[in-house]
Amino acid sequence: MRRKAALAAGLALVLAITACGGGGNGGNGGTAEFNAADTSIVNASTKAGGTLNLALNDDWDSIDPGNTYYGFAWDFARFYGRALTMFKPAPGTAGLEVVPDLATGLGEFTDGGRTVTYKLRPNVKFEDGTPVTSKDVKYAVARTYARDVLPNGPTYFVDLLDAGDYPGPYQQPDLNQFTGIQTPDDLTVVFKLKAPFGDFDYLAANPQTIPVPQAKDTGAKYQEHPMSTGSYKVDSYVPGKEFILSKNPNWDTSDTNRKQLLDKIDVKLKVNAEDIDNRLLAGSLDADLAGTGVQAAAQSRILSDPNLKKNADNSFTGRLWFFVMDEKVAPFDNIECRKAVQYATDKVALQTAFGGPIAGGEVATTMLPPNIVGYQKFDLYQTPEAKGDIAKAKEALAACGMPNGFSTKILLRSDRPKEVAAGEALQQALAKAGIQAEITGVPSGGYFTRFAGAPEYMHANNIGIAFHGWQADWPTGYGFLQQLVDGRTIKAQGNTNVQEMDLPAINALFDKAAASTDVAERTAIYGQIDRAAMEHASVVPFLYAKGLVYRNPQMTNVYIQYSYGIYDFSQVGKQ
Repeated sequence: MRRKAALAAGLALVLAITACGGGGNGGNGGTAEFNAADTSIVNASTKAGGTLNLALNDDWDSIDPGNTYYGFAWDFARFYGRALTMFKPAPGTAGLEVVPDLATGLGEFTDGGRTVTYKLRPNVKFEDGTPVTSKDVKYAVARTYARDVLPNGPTYFVDLLDAGDYPGPYQQPDLNQFTGIQTPDDLTVVFKLKAPFGDFDYLAANPQTIPVPQAKDTGAKYQEHPMSTGSYKVDSYVPGKEFILSKNPNWDTSDTNRKQLLDKIDVKLKVNAEDIDNRLLAGSLDADLAGTGVQAAAQSRILSDPNLKKNADNSFTGRLWFFVMDEKVAPFDNIECRKAVQYATDKVALQTAFGGPIAGGEVATTMLPPNIVGYQKFDLYQTPEAKGDIAKAKEALAACGMPNGFSTKILLRSDRPKEVAAGEALQQALAKAGIQAEITGVPSGGYFTRFAGAPEYMHANNIGIAFHGWQADWPTGYGFLQQLVDGRTIKAQGNTNVQEMDLPAINALFDKAAASTDVAERTAIYGQIDRAAMEHASVVPFLYAKGLVYRNPQMTNVYIQYSYGIYDFSQVGKQ
């Protein structure tokens, strides 16, 4: 009971902090006006029928719910999968509340917080009519241990569950050997933790708890047809081309967390960003799935035309844009060389590249955004007007033994125009201090599996700097920071601690926060972690993101889901 009270208090603190940042509690009806979907439901309707037309400028890392780590993918996965819990389908700060989904209630904490029990809803079926059981949830989580087969997605369950050296179900298919989860009956899932973890109900909303039938699992090929438990099922997924879903005939209609108004969902992939904008404004697309905002030309059109502007939103997304310096790639193994980059960076130029204050966001100085529990305002590398300080940069260069500067490489996603523009702005700013940077562009789809998230690639290609963007796995300091700066999360593929930071003091703080039942103590620790990471100087946050996003006026039930910072597509319909 004490664990539940602490979790509830933590959520209350999240809501209070976010409300102070300008969010609201969300209404149940809103007319089409600028930024209306930030705090209310726009075009509320129960009308059924139609096709939701979406586009993405690149592709999924994987549509397998157990092997994906993009925010839009987690939002979208709710169409075809039910996790144990989920974030409440509501606009504004109400959407930060975690509620039961596949489970009948939130977790029951016992054994001093080391055991967490969930009861499953009894009438949930897979798309083929097969009943969902506790073993399907256990198997789904067991798959996350097979990092050689499913390299994407976070490692929270591997890190937290008391499962010994279990290698995953492909090497050990006998689920009885997986001790991290017990299934005493078909509707009970019992997680056994190494140590208490106060944020576990947030973790249970991860799509890695979406059930997977062992008999239907095909390993890395499971993404070709994941078995649906949600309101829609996968009809086809053609990488680089399209992703199409239709109604799941065996969806449990008592599910109040999602709707089934649409006949079909059609996502076009690898569509040029400017082309997406043009199709949005022409009405042939309903929304950009990524939700990062329109490009400069479309931004100008929208802001200058009242008829377009009323269908646009400019919400704080909760996303942080930053770049990192790989501490294992010279000269960034020297903290003074890292500080030189900190001081040389013109953050306003990077903000401009991302669209300026409206379409880009606010200049960032910390890793934690202002709406995440643990945020404290500070700026360790302050420069005049955030435009860089070449004199301080040169002092740091001298201290690192390279007074004339050095050469390095910048890695970024070439299919993201804003990121490319930011890379060029950074290149120009660094050059003023004598740091020569060559830009290497790669596709988004493999960015964290083959490139930035593969340390061997970074080392072999002498990539010193890599662009990064992040949104909280859940809205607390642990949910935001742990996969970024805890050294125990570094992995060969799908690595999100791209700078390879591994500081025992920071790792220990995460453990202390996870075990704490005191919300105030956890909140203070998150702030300490943020400051300690920034003192290490290998991460350069430059933007607390906002995006100017456009919604087709034909879409109904539209609002921004604060937990993901984009539209909650699981609720929408078409007029």
